[in-house]
Parts: sequence; C-alpha cells; structure tokens
Amino acid sequence: MILEIIDLKKVYGNKTVVNIDDLKINAGETVGLVGNNGAGKTTLFRIVLDLIRPNQGEVRSKGKNVAGNDEWKTYTASYLDEGFLIDYLTAEEYFIFIGSLHHFSPAHVMDYLKQYEEFFNGEVLNKGKYIRDFSKGNQNKIGIAAALMQNPELLVLDEPFANLDPTTQIRLKTLIRSLKNEHALTTLISSHDLNHVTDVCDRIILLEKGLIIKDFNKDENTLKELEEYFSE
Repeated sequence: MILEIIDLKKVYGNKTVVNIDDLKINAGETVGLVGNNGAGKTTLFRIVLDLIRPNQGEVRSKGKNVAGNDEWKTYTASYLDEGFLIDYLTAEEYFIFIGSLHHFSPAHVMDYLKQYEEFFNGEVLNKGKYIRDFSKGNQNKIGIAAALMQNPELLVLDEPFANLDPTTQIRLKTLIRSLKNEHALTTLISSHDLNHVTDVCDRIILLEKGLIIKDFNKDENTLKELEEYFSE
C-alpha cells in the first residue's frame, strides 16, 4: 500500500468539500477519480500533495503523514495545472531547471526528452516561446513530461486529458499504460471524461460532494454503469 487516507475532512465555511473515512491505494494501481464539478477531486489531490491542510484526518504515504515529513516528495510527482509551471521560462529552460533538481545535466535533460518527441508532436521544443505563450494543451504536455523526469513511484494528474487534441490523448493513454507495465507506477488521475478514465484505469472512485459514492475495479460494464449514474 502506497497511500492511505484516514478520517479526512476539509471544510470551507459551512461547506464540506472532502469527507473520506478510509481509502487505501495499492502500489501499482492506476486509479481514476470521477465526479461532477465540486465533487472534491482537486481538493483531495491538493491535500495528498500537502498543498493544503485538512481540517481533520491525515494522508499517509508509505505509512507516514505527508504533512509531517518530506520523504514522500522523493518518489511522488504531480501536475495539477499551469500553476505548477514557471511561465516566464521557455520549455527548454523549464525542463533544464526541473532536471537540475534531480541532478540532471542539461545534456541529460535533452536526452531524456527524446522519448517524448511523439507526445510533444513537434509543438513544444525549439519554438523559442515562453511557457505562458503555449496553448493549454501544450502546457499540459510540458507539465506531465517534467513531472515524470524524477522517475516517480506515485504520479498525480488532475484532468490530464483536458485541452489535448485526440491524437495526443491517445498518446498520453499509451504513455500511462506503459509506465504502469514497465515501472509499476501508481497513478491517480481525475477526469471529467469517463471514456479516458475507463480506458486507462483499473480502479474507479466516484466522488460526490466530497464523499466516496462508489469504489470499484473496472470491468466490461464500468463505462455503462458510470454513464447511467451521471445521466440519472
């Protein structure tokens, strides 16, 4: 087990946005969080990454509270939104900066990025553009590739398929599957797109108003069940 959530609650004003008694994520799982706007998906991810603190309870990564230590940061990577980027740098400058945090030389970083040439689709490198001038989709590509540079054991992605063209969505799904198969990567993904989640995830967690409504392993009926739930 790589992640455990215990008696977790986050409240803003009089509104409870996360309310989870018990949730365990096993190493090597690809877990999809689905739910309407306001379900608590992004808030939960931000608590998992110790970006915000809960009112109650804790998140344990490999048995240790993420709020009380930094060990989890050595094996956890994430990309939630463009706020994770440094928008006044070019893509290359940003990658080199992130690489330096992991003791990569600039040459090592450029060599690392070769594996993402197809994913970037010729739209990211050697453009002479600041990150702020890229499309949201290309910012997503930059953030995801940078997050993976540390070869994490746990990856957290919030709406990674948003703003990507269909070809890149397919390439991202292929990348997520290969990381699971080759590196036993544990991945948490939130998405509004039920098709993408059921394509790549082996476990689905349905959130509504901060509560876990369903938590089940994917089978051939999962997409139909989810579509029926959201159409009610």
